[in-house]
Amino acid sequence: MAKFKYRMQNILDVKQKLEESAKMEFSEANARVLTEEEKLFSIENRKLAYENEGRKLREAQLHVRDIKSNVQAVSVLQEMIKIQEKELEKARMVQEQKRLQLQNAMQERKTQEKLYENAFAEFVRDENARESKEIDELVSYVYGQRSKEEEK
Repeated sequence: MAKFKYRMQNILDVKQKLEESAKMEFSEANARVLTEEEKLFSIENRKLAYENEGRKLREAQLHVRDIKSNVQAVSVLQEMIKIQEKELEKARMVQEQKRLQLQNAMQERKTQEKLYENAFAEFVRDENARESKEIDELVSYVYGQRSKEEEK
């Protein structure tokens, strides 16, 4: 049997490498989203702690300076939360872009693999037809030789 040589193998290899690259980029985007979510969670927890501290300050003796600094800290943390939410949204947008790129790369690779499978199936059919033809020729030759020998 002859060796199968896919004429677009280099394209298939490139598509596989592009898919691997897209997977890595998507993975990095996922990691960034998780990092940004953790930062947001941390800031929100700090804000809750300051709010609790503010309640305690108001319940105990009134220290205006402490209460003002607490209120200021809470407002700063609210701004930090808004900024972090924007960063998280940017990271999610990048993640979605990378997901779409990965999906596209996977589709292109699957298309190339399907073309490869079709080419291989055609190669097998052609090889089987060629072998069948050779067998038929061999049988005809042997039959012809026997007929010649019987005539003698």
